[in-house]
Amino acid sequence: MIRHLMPYLFPIMVSVMLGNTGERTNANERLVFISAFTTGDDGAIHAYLLDTDTGHLKLVRRTTDVENPFFMAVSPDHKFLYSIHAKTFGGTENEQVAAYEIDGRTGRLKLLNRQSTRGSASCYLDVDATGKTVLVANYSTGSVASLPVRNDGSLGEVSSFIQHTGSSINPARQKEPHAHSIVVSPDNRFAFAADLGIDKLLGYRLDATTAKLSPTRQSFVRTLPGAGPRHLTFAPNGKHVYVINELANSVTLFDYVVESGILIQRQTIPTLPKDFDGTSKCADVKITPNGKFLYGTNRGDDSIAAYSIGEDGQLTLIEIQPSKGQGPQNLAITSDGKLLLCANMPGDNVIVFRIDPRTGRLKSVGEPIAMPKPSCIMVLP
Repeated sequence: MIRHLMPYLFPIMVSVMLGNTGERTNANERLVFISAFTTGDDGAIHAYLLDTDTGHLKLVRRTTDVENPFFMAVSPDHKFLYSIHAKTFGGTENEQVAAYEIDGRTGRLKLLNRQSTRGSASCYLDVDATGKTVLVANYSTGSVASLPVRNDGSLGEVSSFIQHTGSSINPARQKEPHAHSIVVSPDNRFAFAADLGIDKLLGYRLDATTAKLSPTRQSFVRTLPGAGPRHLTFAPNGKHVYVINELANSVTLFDYVVESGILIQRQTIPTLPKDFDGTSKCADVKITPNGKFLYGTNRGDDSIAAYSIGEDGQLTLIEIQPSKGQGPQNLAITSDGKLLLCANMPGDNVIVFRIDPRTGRLKSVGEPIAMPKPSCIMVLP
């Protein structure tokens, strides 16, 4: 009887499994976007489905109308994705931010528009909590900018632009400013930019209604000379900021004074093994959603440094785990805190690690996923 009914039941079963919109409803699946930092057909944004039980990544779609998508950001409502778009990354022509609409959980991206970043080697994006402002850091030209987001998710022209100035002690990397990231504070009142070229974290007040930046009372705080601050992240409790220093191979802890937006330096801890004697440069830093563990990448040692976070925010090294590929560029942690994904950009692979919820140690899951020059990972809840 059931066998004879199968031709009629199968479409119903598929509809229930996928939902009316054609989306998967598996509670264990997460949609993941990974950018490939190159040009032509290879320079795509890859969409994967991640099974959080098994750690398996399945490629479901590629968006190829983007060049050198070095970094991405996703709106708070997960409806829009913003990506760097550069015909020649770091060239003389200003680069762009491309705005895409995310088509449910299918991985399909619909291009809305592109706007100039007013800078070169644009390397970092963030979206504020209202979803109405996109922030960008321009590495080569040493500047930051903000762009308003329209109601349909598309971008308006740059509404504020700030040029950094100065230099620091490393003649090869710090002759001029190199803004490497800009991150909105959890209270959505401030944004902080890490500038590798001048060894400073620069603070800006954010007006989300106008999508504009202005200097704060404490316009900047210095890192150690030659540190080369690259990326920063806030602790989930909003009380601390952690900065990974590319040139010094270290992580620095700052207390964050919410009322004034002031940063107070507390601790700096190395990311490399004591016996390492080669050349290595840090890249990314991420914290688990429960605020217990922090991870930073070493490109050269090709490893991920894992730390526990104390009640006072202080870091204690847990382990330094091989990244299973060359040049770990970017990290992402799932919203449940169970998995960490690592993009080994020059190694052309992505590896999934399981996070031990008790110790914070990492254990790789399955084999690395091959893809060209993975540079940025965005995991949707």
